[in-house]
Amino acid sequence: MGDDAGTAASGGGRGQGASASGDGLKRRRRRRRLGIAGIVTVVLAGGAAGVGWAVYAKLSGNITSDEAAAAELARYEKERPASQARGAQNILLIGSDSRAGDGNARYGRDSGTERSDTSILLHLAAGRDSVTAVSLPRDLMVRVPGCHRPDGSLTAPAFTQFNYAFAVGGSACSIRTVEKLTGVRVDHHVVVDFEGFKEMVDALDGVQVCLRKPVDDKDAKLRLPAGRVTLDGEQALGYVRARKSLGDGSDTDRMDRQQRFLGALVSKVQSNGVLLNPVKLYPVLDAATSSLTTDPDLASLRGLYDLVRGLRGVPTERVQFLTVPRESYAGDANRDQLVQPDAEKLFTRLRTDEPVTVAARRGDPADGTGRSGDAGDAASPAPTFSGNTADEDICE
Repeated sequence: MGDDAGTAASGGGRGQGASASGDGLKRRRRRRRLGIAGIVTVVLAGGAAGVGWAVYAKLSGNITSDEAAAAELARYEKERPASQARGAQNILLIGSDSRAGDGNARYGRDSGTERSDTSILLHLAAGRDSVTAVSLPRDLMVRVPGCHRPDGSLTAPAFTQFNYAFAVGGSACSIRTVEKLTGVRVDHHVVVDFEGFKEMVDALDGVQVCLRKPVDDKDAKLRLPAGRVTLDGEQALGYVRARKSLGDGSDTDRMDRQQRFLGALVSKVQSNGVLLNPVKLYPVLDAATSSLTTDPDLASLRGLYDLVRGLRGVPTERVQFLTVPRESYAGDANRDQLVQPDAEKLFTRLRTDEPVTVAARRGDPADGTGRSGDAGDAASPAPTFSGNTADEDICE
């Protein structure tokens, strides 16, 4: 559980983007925030085709435009990497660890700040025949550039954990940090929230997971039997955030669980019972769009649909999830560092839109080495990374 989480602080100022106090959310302070990027898969799977104008206007109007981040990124345009693969798109999905919203205080204390609890770099292939979601650990040690705070002051560049970027400089600072780390141009970004995630899962009538043993986690308010279980929204949020009662307690293990849950979510959304039933689809899209803060180009249902149309035909085995190759940081076992050359191989393939292949993880990612997401064959020109796909049925 994230003890360093907090609720949105007051204030505005220069545009660092969606954050605890960024202008990107100032106009819609009451909008609730989500700690996982699952709602975006609804748009990826569903799109906007066939909805009436009133419904379209309602869903489109739900989305908050992150004008502040756009202004801040424009300030640093000359230092940002250029796109290397025409037609491919890279989207940074940022889930904050805000505890705003009914019942969310149970997931951690309010320290007065907000951090990127979950960050996923989503790569859409140019041919729209695959989707690759790469989780970036919040405790990954990275070089964060100087970023503008909400009051307009400039922070000093720092070598620190990744979620510091969002805490001090919002989405724009997170994007610049990811670009410096990976060399991948971030074309769009989406910030999502806790409460919308719960509402979306409920609108889907729950999402099924498989547990090898019963779960009794008092901190997450989560009690589940072993076997196949359909989680409602509140249970799903506890499931993807729990540490003490599931896995080995590491953030890497939690990310693995989040990825498997997103795979199950994609499968549920792509089922005909949702996509072909307007009665079921509308509340899902309403919950999803009400939780989004995006760059201006995506801040409408049309913008989202134009980006992802055609992805409804992507088979679930080509929707892939993995964590960036990482291991325990040499200076602090509670922090992470990249595993090289595996990480650079992955970043290169994302930059150039080369296929990324994942296979089931071999054993426990925290088996003593602390390594996760590493390439299966270091000598191969097309390495296989440990991860999972949306069509896999994996028990906890």
